[in-house]
Amino acid sequence: MTRRSVLTLAGIGAAVGLLLSVTALVLLLQPPSAVGGRAAIGGPFALIDQDGRPVTEASLEGEPSLLFFGYTHCPDVCPTTLNDMSQMLDALGRDKKAQGIFVTVDPERDTPAVLKDYLSNFDPRIKAFTGTPEAIAAMEKSYKVYAKKVSSTDGSYSMDHTAIVYLMDKEGRFVNAFNLEQSPKNAAAEFASYL
Repeated sequence: MTRRSVLTLAGIGAAVGLLLSVTALVLLLQPPSAVGGRAAIGGPFALIDQDGRPVTEASLEGEPSLLFFGYTHCPDVCPTTLNDMSQMLDALGRDKKAQGIFVTVDPERDTPAVLKDYLSNFDPRIKAFTGTPEAIAAMEKSYKVYAKKVSSTDGSYSMDHTAIVYLMDKEGRFVNAFNLEQSPKNAAAEFASYL
């Protein structure tokens, strides 16, 4: 086989892989009605919140929610996302029923006390969930979240993780990915349509 043939086959393989990845992402981010009625994102979970109280999937019911998976030692994406969420909730107004949920992907370090301290920097309508590594892994799986510990040479670690903000309706069902990379006013207007 010539070098040109190998490169051509590699290019075709890469293109097919990219097409499959994009197709999977498009299906994941479609509203439930676009993929047969209900998205296969979400499900039962049993964790604890920043105050040590038990929380389940029922905690997402009653008001629309923005759900984000991250960790408190995250240097940039997580605090930025929670700040954007706080600004959107502020623009929405204190009188509106809405909540943000921050689910840790690092339960080893993110205890309820650590989460409670971390949340003091953000809108009080944002709650945090943690649990055993097994319970967190089960929730990550049902919400299609990628999370992986990445060790560094100095013995510490960071977490690679999905950085999608999930919009959940009043019944706790996944609606779509939510764009917080717009003005807080525009994000609040979009979110308000789910109240």
